[in-house]
Amino acid sequence: MAKNKLKIKKGDTVKVIAGKARGKTGKVLRVDLEKERVVVERLNMVKRHKRPTPDNPQGTLEREAPIHVSNVMYYCSRCNDGVRLGVRRTEGGRLRVCKQCGAEVE
Repeated sequence: MAKNKLKIKKGDTVKVIAGKARGKTGKVLRVDLEKERVVVERLNMVKRHKRPTPDNPQGTLEREAPIHVSNVMYYCSRCNDGVRLGVRRTEGGRLRVCKQCGAEVE
């Protein structure tokens, strides 16, 4: 199987384009290359039930669940929308760029 490459990286701001969190934006906390999923900060929250402890007497935790990478787009602050990313080759290496406005992505 070929090595998976995703254009979304940890720390990017993304916009959700499908699912119950559609239209919301957030920062990527983790990227799972094998499953092609990303975990976005404070989006797609699910409840996890555990045995009650003195620290957590209710026994429920809320945490972010992974979202498939096809359901998110990179959020360009210059375009104020979700955009596709392209790659521009330079002498120093490869740069990710916004396909709409051409701005370089850090």
